[in-house]
Amino acid sequence: MMEGCNDTFHFRISDIIAKKRNGLPLSSQEIRHVVKETMRGQVQDSQLGNQSALLMAIRLCGMNPEETMTLTKEMVASGCVLTWPEEWHGLLVDKHSTGGVGDKVSLPLAPALAACGCKVPMISGRGLGHTGGTLDKLESVLGFSSNQSPEQMLEILRSVGCCIVGQSANLVPADKILYEMRDVTATVDSLPLITASVMSKKVAESLSALILDVKFGEAAQSPTIEDARRLAHSLVTVGVSLGIPTIALITNMDNPIGNCIGNSLEVIEALKCLEGEGPEDLRELVTRTGGYLLCLCGQAVSESQGAEKIAKVLDDGSALQCFQKMMEAQGVQPDIARSLNSNSNLGKASHIEELVVQTTGTVELIRARPIAEILNALGAGRKKATDVINHRIGAELLVRVGQHVKKGSPWIRIHYEKPLLHDTQREALQNALCITDQPAFTPPSLIKDIIIYDDKKEEHDTTMHREEAFN
Repeated sequence: MMEGCNDTFHFRISDIIAKKRNGLPLSSQEIRHVVKETMRGQVQDSQLGNQSALLMAIRLCGMNPEETMTLTKEMVASGCVLTWPEEWHGLLVDKHSTGGVGDKVSLPLAPALAACGCKVPMISGRGLGHTGGTLDKLESVLGFSSNQSPEQMLEILRSVGCCIVGQSANLVPADKILYEMRDVTATVDSLPLITASVMSKKVAESLSALILDVKFGEAAQSPTIEDARRLAHSLVTVGVSLGIPTIALITNMDNPIGNCIGNSLEVIEALKCLEGEGPEDLRELVTRTGGYLLCLCGQAVSESQGAEKIAKVLDDGSALQCFQKMMEAQGVQPDIARSLNSNSNLGKASHIEELVVQTTGTVELIRARPIAEILNALGAGRKKATDVINHRIGAELLVRVGQHVKKGSPWIRIHYEKPLLHDTQREALQNALCITDQPAFTPPSLIKDIIIYDDKKEEHDTTMHREEAFN
C-alpha cells in the first residue's frame, strides 16, 4: 500500500533527535527510518533513551502537517490493511472518541448504523486513567470476545453489519510499540503523535467515512475548546488527505455522559438507548453522530435526515436486534445477549451506598473527573495497561444538570466492593456536585462545534461554527 523503504539511506537516531530538538522538520526518509527501526527491534538498550528523547523532542517542538502525514502513512505500512468486498464501497464507517466519563456512545451507535445499512468495523480500546474504554464495557458481558481476526470481522460484518473489536497484533503494530513508549515518557498528549496514532488505525480499516468526537473540559484530554479544535483540525486534515471523508464534533466533557459511570452499568444504560429510552444527552450524541456519518457516506442527504434515521432504528428495535446479534457473533450466549437489561446477567457489586444533597438548589455541574477517579481507585479502572478491573463497580447519577433538588434527597448511588468507600472519598464525591441558587434550566447541547476540512483555507477558517445547528 505504501512505497517501500529505501535502504540506501542511513541515519542515526541521535542525529534525527538533534534535528527535531532544533525545531527542524524531519524528512520522509528520516521518519521512515524511525518507524522501520522501531519495528525491527533494532533500538537496543543503549538507544532506547534516544528513542524516548525523540518522542519528547516531537512533544516539545511539534511536527508540521507533512511530517504528521508521513508518520501516519509509515505507521499504517508497518502492518496489514483491512480489505472489504467491493459492494461495500461507500458503506464502511467508524467513529472515534478522544475519551470521556460515561461515554458509552459507541455501544448503541455501531448497531444503529448497521441497522441503517452501513458496515461498521469499529476498532476500540480499553480505559486507562480516569477515562473509560469501550472494550471494558462490552467485556463485562460473559463470553464477549474483542479478539477477532480480520477474517472473523469480515464474517460478522456480512451477517450482522457491525463489530466492536480490539486492535490486532498485525494492524498498525508500530502504533502499539510507540504508544507504550509514549505512556512512560509523558508524551501521550503530543498532538502529532495523537494524530498519527488515531488516524493510522482508521486508515488501516479502509473506511468510507469517519467521524471524530473530540472532547474538551475538566475530564477530557483537551482542557479547553481551543485545544480540542487544534487536535480536531489535525485529525480531520490527515483523514481527508489520506482519502477518508472525515469531520469532527467538538463536545463538552465536564459532566458525565448519561446517568451511569462504570462498565456493566453503562452497558445497561446503552441498552436503554437501544430501546428508544435513556438519557437525552446520550441519545443526542448517538443520533447526531450517526446522522453526520450517514450524510458523509451518502446514506442521507443531510445530517438532520441522518439523525432521524438513527432515531427511527433506535425506536423500532432494529438497532437493538443488531446489537444482540453482534454480541452473539462475538461469543455471548443467545439467552444472555437477549436479556442484558438487568444486573442479573452482569453481576452486582456487594455494596451499594447513596449520598444525599447537602444544599437545596439547582444542579449547576456534576464534575465527572473526581467521580471517575474515585471509582477507579475502588477498582473500576486501571492505572496501567496490565491492571485487572472489576466491571461491577460504578455509579448511578440520580439527578441531572439543571434539575432543582432538595437537601437530603439522594443524588448518587455508588456500587463498590473492596476497598470500601472511605470518608475522604465521600467528601470528594460531595464536592463533585455543584449547586447554584439559580432556577431550574434545560442543559445545553454537549456538541459545541464542528470541524470540516477545507484545503483552500487556513486552520482558523476551517473551524466552522454552526451555532444554529446546536440550538
